[in-house]
Amino acid sequence: MTPTLPQRILVVDDDKDICQLCSDILINSGYRVDMAENGEAGWQMLHGTRHDPDSYQLLITDNNMPRLSGIELIKKLRLASMALPVILASGTAPLDSEWLRLAAILLKPFSVDQLVDTVRVVLHPVNQARSPDENFIGQS
Repeated sequence: MTPTLPQRILVVDDDKDICQLCSDILINSGYRVDMAENGEAGWQMLHGTRHDPDSYQLLITDNNMPRLSGIELIKKLRLASMALPVILASGTAPLDSEWLRLAAILLKPFSVDQLVDTVRVVLHPVNQARSPDENFIGQS
């Protein structure tokens, strides 16, 4: 039996410290992580793996970034018919029902536990058919 590789996540954030911190947390939680410094770089990485069997299982993106915002990145992803699960991690995330159908929302600032728990919920196959209200995860 071939061992399964850890799930691969792309973290996109223009704040290098936040990007590195999220990456470190996720790597320590058993995931493989790549980073991109803005939405355009993230799109290039996602688009390049579109037909790769070892492509990403999750995108975590900030919203307010130069070149291409997180929302614009998600729109490009969906227009390209890429069904990749997305977590929009932002302090300025849209909270209307349209966006809750396109991405899970993780409000900044968030804790280590909130990040790891959100990733687990989004990646767990049982939770793929959640209602829009269950996509909102953030500060209580």
